[in-house]
Amino acid sequence: MTTLRDILEGRQIPIYFAAIGLAVVVALMVPGTTALDVGINPALALMLFVTFLQVPLPELGKAFTRVRFLAALLATNFVALPILVACLIQFLPANPMLRLGVLMVLLTPCIDYVVTFAHLGRADAKVLLASTPALLIAQMLLLPVYLNVFLGEDAAKFVQVGPFVHAFVWLIAVPLGLAAAVQIWAGHSRAGHRIATGLGLLPVPSTALVLFVVIASVLPQLGPALDDALRVVPVYVAFAVAAPLLGWAVGRAFRLDAPTVRTLAFSAATRNSMVVLPLAFAVPGAVPLLPAVIVTQTLIELLSELVYVRLVPRLGPTAASPVPAV
Repeated sequence: MTTLRDILEGRQIPIYFAAIGLAVVVALMVPGTTALDVGINPALALMLFVTFLQVPLPELGKAFTRVRFLAALLATNFVALPILVACLIQFLPANPMLRLGVLMVLLTPCIDYVVTFAHLGRADAKVLLASTPALLIAQMLLLPVYLNVFLGEDAAKFVQVGPFVHAFVWLIAVPLGLAAAVQIWAGHSRAGHRIATGLGLLPVPSTALVLFVVIASVLPQLGPALDDALRVVPVYVAFAVAAPLLGWAVGRAFRLDAPTVRTLAFSAATRNSMVVLPLAFAVPGAVPLLPAVIVTQTLIELLSELVYVRLVPRLGPTAASPVPAV
């Protein structure tokens, strides 16, 4: 029997684009939507909580035992892609704030709707979902390091420890801890099981909510930063083309099976723009440039995903040797 959860998951892409379309209409017709930015962090925390809730604790532990896949995933996102990004930012104007926005979004792998697109693209979405806490923790720890490497002395003006600690606590530790607590409660209580089942309906709506709040609050600020936002479009398009191919190449190098290679391609191509946006707002003088640069990447990425779900499955037959992704 088709459930409401099945319906929501089967129609995720139309729901996400509808949320973006509604946000655009509201931002253009309703004054003062920039005030919605106070809702970004709570919406993100909810989205991450229900995302983590979809990962059973045994599966979370199992994800860390798939050593070769996890090594390939981390190598793709935190070794290969930073090298690609280092090459791409050379084509940007020597504006440290502009480069900061590009670096923040391109150096952070997505941990939410990438699972949907990976599933549609015949990748191993389950192992990617189980790996989301590891990806989120790694990027929060490594992003300040990479920003210092790429921006040098300019990084000291922008990179502050406080926002990263705040993001780690409220966007990783608290949602992950609450998700684990609810799972334990659900295993020992009928009421807990019912609540966990109800919360299982929220991943798609919560992601749509985050998209709506982010777009509606940032879009009115794009005008003054439009020229700078357009300057980063060629870099984002180049990344959208090169990143999945790079993930595919790393998968082949690690001799993973075809679905897992596709998983790396999707992870490489999909970035964590919504989660880094609160970090961007914490940068002194960030508005409107930094949010505009980050949201521009989101819009290009969502359009690119529609291409990926058609093309990435074609990488399968020759993607890698048929060795299990242990």
